This record gives sequence, structure tokens and C-alpha cells, in this order.
Amino acid sequence: MASPGLLTAQSARIKQARRLATRAFRRKIGRFLVEGPQAVREALEHRELVIEVYAEPALATRHRDLYDLAAAAGVPWFEVDRAAVESLSETVTSQGVVAVCSLVTVPLPDSSFQLVAAGVQVRDPGNVGTLIRTADAAGADAVVLTSESVDPHNPKAVRASVGSIFHVPISTDVDIVAAVETWRAHGLQVLAADGYGATDLDTCIDDGTLAKPTVWLFGNEAHGLPDGINALVDHSVKVPIYGRAESLNLATAAAICLYASARAQRR
Repeated sequence: MASPGLLTAQSARIKQARRLATRAFRRKIGRFLVEGPQAVREALEHRELVIEVYAEPALATRHRDLYDLAAAAGVPWFEVDRAAVESLSETVTSQGVVAVCSLVTVPLPDSSFQLVAAGVQVRDPGNVGTLIRTADAAGADAVVLTSESVDPHNPKAVRASVGSIFHVPISTDVDIVAAVETWRAHGLQVLAADGYGATDLDTCIDDGTLAKPTVWLFGNEAHGLPDGINALVDHSVKVPIYGRAESLNLATAAAICLYASARAQRR
């Protein structure tokens, strides 16, 4: 049921929720913001994660399924004015609904997986969100982010994931050297996506390399993978460029590599 009264941007609840825009406060109280009907819908499918929903009055009619999902889960639904919902939004034009959720990250899994996407010092929140979305679409078992990477609960990262943040296990603050040892102990090969790699993706497809359980490492947008990483991996792999483009961005390279592995593993 909707709570009585229309909350404004000056309401104590809204002021508290607005502080979740900062990483330090998110970590302190273990919550983050999810914005927009689609992302909130995905969150409500995992009802145990949703603390409360803030929405403009018209949302309960325009997106009745969201209201019904919240009601069925016993999630408080607070009606807010336009200024309040815009104060919680990272977009130019708010979509009118924001949920407060518990953090979704988990400790680094030690299970035997088939496909893992690892971001190493990825600093752009849009790229982190897109990596999560791509890994989800490709059927990856987990996403891993090193301690130097942006927080996946960053509002821009959450928005770029388009709900996939709720679909795939995500581990953060990971020591990549220790993680590589863990993965190898569980029988996974580790491949580094590198524009100057010693081998290329076509070769890895043709010789059966990609059919093996695999962790893909994707590096920083500007500098790629840090020095010394190539000494830890099984293969450093470049995506062949047949045209005149100088390089591929992180999100595009990740999509190509993860889907190549997914196809090889499903043959």
C-alpha cells in the first residue's frame, strides 16, 4: 500500500536516500538506488533485496505491475513529487520511480564455472554496467571487478546494466593475482583481452581453446591491463580488426569475446 502523504525533496527519507549517490554511504549502510521502471521491475523480482520504492503518483497507474509487485512483496511504496524523484535521479529526465535496494555483491565464488567476466581497473561506470549486462546476456556465471574498478552500485553503472545487476553474481574489491590462482585451482583457463595479444580470437575459436572453462580479463579504458598481468594468464588474445579502426572499446571487445566463448562452450 502507498504510504500517506506526498514526500518532497526536503523530506528526511528523500534526503537520506539521496546520500546513496556516494560510494562511501552505500557501503556504510549496505544499500543503493535503482532507477527506472525496467530496473525497478527486475529488482522487485528479487523482493528480498528491495527496501522501499519512491514513485510519482501516476506511476501506480501507468506501471500497475510495479505497484502490484511491491504490494505482493510487502515493500513500502512512497508517493513523491516531481522534485523529490528528480533529486534521486542521475538522468536529465527522471522516469518517475526509484527503489532503494540492498547491495547485491557477493564474495569471490570458488565454484567451478564455465565462463566469468573480470574487469581489471575499469573506471567508467557505464562500461561496468555494460559489462554486467553483456555477461548476463552471454550466460556468464559471474562478473568480477578488482579493487581499482568503479562500484557496480554506482547509479550510472546500475542504469547501464538495465536490470542485469540482479541476474548474475558480482564480486568486487578482488585481488586479481589471488583470484587467478583460485580460478586455476578450479580448472579455469584465464585469457586476457589485449589489443596487442600474442594470439587472436579467430585462432582460439579454431583450435578449441574457447571451448574450455574460461575467465576473460578486460582492462582499463585508457591503459588496458596493468603491467605484469600477461605473465599470469594462459593466453593474451586480441580481437582481429579487419577494417581501418584503430581499436575497439572495452564494452565492444567484451561482447565479442564473451559471445565467442559462449558459442564455443555450447557446441
